[in-house]
Amino acid sequence: MNIGNLIKVAFSSLFRNKMRTALTMLGIVIGIASVIAMVSIGQASTQSVKSELSSMGSNMIMIMPARQQRGGVDMGMTSSKSLDNKDLESLVKNTRYVADISPMVSSNKQLIYGNNNHSCSINGVSASYLNIRKYELKEGIMFTDDDVKRYNKVCVIGQTVVNELFTDGENPIGKTIRFGSIPMTVIGVLAEKGQNGMGNDQDDIVLAPYTTIQKRFLGINYFNMMFASAISEEESELAATEITYILRSNHGIKAGQNDDFDIRTQEELVSTISSVTGLMTTLLAAIASISLVVGGIGIMNIMYVTVTERTKEIGLRMAIGAHNRDIKLQFLSESVILSLIGGVIGVILGLLISYVASRLMKMPFVVSEMAILGSFIVCALTGIFFGWYPAKKAANMDPISALRYE
Repeated sequence: MNIGNLIKVAFSSLFRNKMRTALTMLGIVIGIASVIAMVSIGQASTQSVKSELSSMGSNMIMIMPARQQRGGVDMGMTSSKSLDNKDLESLVKNTRYVADISPMVSSNKQLIYGNNNHSCSINGVSASYLNIRKYELKEGIMFTDDDVKRYNKVCVIGQTVVNELFTDGENPIGKTIRFGSIPMTVIGVLAEKGQNGMGNDQDDIVLAPYTTIQKRFLGINYFNMMFASAISEEESELAATEITYILRSNHGIKAGQNDDFDIRTQEELVSTISSVTGLMTTLLAAIASISLVVGGIGIMNIMYVTVTERTKEIGLRMAIGAHNRDIKLQFLSESVILSLIGGVIGVILGLLISYVASRLMKMPFVVSEMAILGSFIVCALTGIFFGWYPAKKAANMDPISALRYE
C-alpha cells in the first residue's frame, strides 16, 4: 500500500466516528497547548525582566559595602563605612572601562509642601546618576558638580512626588519643599518611568547632591553605595574587575582576604533571573507535558477499541492479500495522524492562550519556534509509541479467526 492510499484510508477511518476522534485528540490538544503556553509565557517573562533591567542601564554596576559580622551577629550592610570619598576619587581617576560613577547616600524624611506631605527617601547622588540609571528630565535642570561642592540645598523630584505634593497643578520648579525641617529648592522634574519588574515605583524619588545629604542631613563622610556604568555592556566585567582591584588596593586587602565590598553587574542579575525563570519554565512545561502522556494513553485505548471493532475488516484485508506490514502501517498511520492533528490544534490554542496572557500581564508576546517544532516531534513519537502495540496486535491476527469474529 502506497503512502497516499495509507493516509487516505487513515483519514476515512478517523472521520467515520468524528466525536470519538475529537475526544481522543483532546488529551493531546490540552497537553501541547499547555506546553506551548508555559514555554511562551516563561520566555516572555524572562524577556520582560531583561528589558526592565536594560531600562535601568544594561551596563550598570552596583558597588555595595559587604555585610558586617560583629560577635557572630549579622549587622547587615548599613553599618559598614567601607566606601568613602577616597574610593570615589580613585575610581574617577584610575579606571579605563568606567564611563560614569556616582555615590549614593539615603535618608528617609517626611516631605512637606504647604498642607501636603509625603513620606519618601531622598537620595544623595552626583550629576552623572541620571546617565547611569537612564533617567531623563521632563522639565527644569539637573544639579551640577558646583552644587555638590557647595552642599547646595537643591533637588530633582519624580512625578509621584509632584502628584503628592503639588495637588493644585502648580509648577514645582522653583518651589521650596521641606525635608523634615530642612528647606530644599526644586530645580527639576524627572520624566515618568513607572513601576519596575519588582513593583517598585521608580517615580517616587527625590535626588539631591550627595554632599548635601551627607553634611546637612546625616552628618557622615561615607557612602551607602556607589553606582557606575561601564563604557559598554561588553566591557562590564572588565570594569567590575578594575573596580575590584582599585578598591582592594585602597582598603589594604591582601591576597586571600575577603573583600569588604560587593560588586554586582546587570549581566549577573540578568543571568541569575534568566536561570530562575528558565528553571520555572522547564518545571511548568514538564508538569504540563504529563497531560501528553494521558493523551497518549487515550490514543492507545481508542486504537484497541478500533482494532476490536474492525476485526472482520482486518481478516478480509488479509484474505485478499494484505501483508502483516500493511495492516500494521494502516493502524499506526491512524494513530500518528490522530496525534499530529491534535498537535496542530494544541499549538494554535497554546499560542492563543499565551497571546491573551501576555496582553493581560503586559508582557511581550514570544513565539518559541523550538517549542513548536518540539511539539510536532513529540506528537509524532506519541502516535508511534502508543499506536505501536494496537497496530502490532492487529497485524498478528489470524485471518480465519478474524473473518469468523462476531
